[in-house]
Amino acid sequence: MSAPRLVINQETYTAVLQEIVPAAQKLLWLVTADLKDLHVGRGKKFIPFLQVLAEKVREGVEVRLIHAKEPGPRFRADFDRFPELIESDLFSRILCPRMHMKCIIADGRIAYIGSANLTGAGLGAKSDHRRNFEAGIVTEDCETISQMMSFLDTFYLGDHCLKCQRRDVCPDPVV
Repeated sequence: MSAPRLVINQETYTAVLQEIVPAAQKLLWLVTADLKDLHVGRGKKFIPFLQVLAEKVREGVEVRLIHAKEPGPRFRADFDRFPELIESDLFSRILCPRMHMKCIIADGRIAYIGSANLTGAGLGAKSDHRRNFEAGIVTEDCETISQMMSFLDTFYLGDHCLKCQRRDVCPDPVV
């Protein structure tokens, strides 16, 4: 196991979208506050990140997406183009207005934890002069990843939902 690795700015794109996400073979958990119509490089063209997620679902990877606010119309239009994201039991999406974490976990063995949202300016293929300044760590530390997954699992199951004092602004409570 390697030591945690600091990733800054463009390194975040490389670590998350070119290393961690493609490596997922069984599960891919994505947690973000903001979610927009993110595009990623593939060869000489750019594709919607939602296409990458749809491909993962077709490969049999369980994908969980947790985010804080409803994405815009361009994201929703792209989302509707991928029926596996709507119909498959392998894909789930939870919206929680209190979510502010940013975390990507692949197979419970490698994770990014940092500042970057799932947006073009945060993680996407933007130039150095247009993207946000981001920092995070990539870790393979089993204990760290296990603790994060335990927290996210209790969240996913709705354990925090019942006592939440923001239910009045939650569009879709888990329970």
